[in-house]
Amino acid sequence: MSTGDTAGAQPAKTQLRVGRLVKAHGLKGAFKIELYTDDPDGRFTPGSTFTLQVPESSPWHGRELTVREFRWMNSHPVVFFQGVDDRNAAEELVKAILWIDQDTEAASTEDDAWYDHQLVGLDVVRDGAVIGRVVRVDHFPAQDLLIVKPSGDEREVLVPFVSAIVPEVDIAGGRVVITPPTGLFEDLPADVDDEPEPADAAVEADENPDSRED
Repeated sequence: MSTGDTAGAQPAKTQLRVGRLVKAHGLKGAFKIELYTDDPDGRFTPGSTFTLQVPESSPWHGRELTVREFRWMNSHPVVFFQGVDDRNAAEELVKAILWIDQDTEAASTEDDAWYDHQLVGLDVVRDGAVIGRVVRVDHFPAQDLLIVKPSGDEREVLVPFVSAIVPEVDIAGGRVVITPPTGLFEDLPADVDDEPEPADAAVEADENPDSRED
């Protein structure tokens, strides 16, 4: 797995990646965080502890972080940790990845609950054909989004992760089935009524007024 500046080795235990600290926020040690969990409010409760993935040269290598406070600010998740009390300390942890031990016995048994890492990489199927793959999952208070990269296309398409648009998730089969609204993956065709009248036809009508209907 490529982690950019967080080149420290992934923890040896079976663990789940739940977030990445993307930037320091404010002066009191807070972070804006990129979420990789479908239950951030439950995952980042005060007292929750995470294993850190940071470069071996970091003073935080081999240490853990414990949540002091988690809140939403302007729809962005913000987290405070014990022992990180100012912006300077927070800057040392920017780009760190947070991991937790995977509890297989306590894992969710809901039919419509998945971890982000289970969804990323799945083929996206529409009308029986593979049209792209899931590259990440974005979480927002209103809804989650599957970020899909269409086949042969460099753009990213944001697909609302709701049953009306994503009726089937087949982890074992390596795919998600989607029924997107028209225009989500392709440009909408021009309305026939909006097409300009052919120039030669307009000229002919002007030159032959008798040909017009009364």
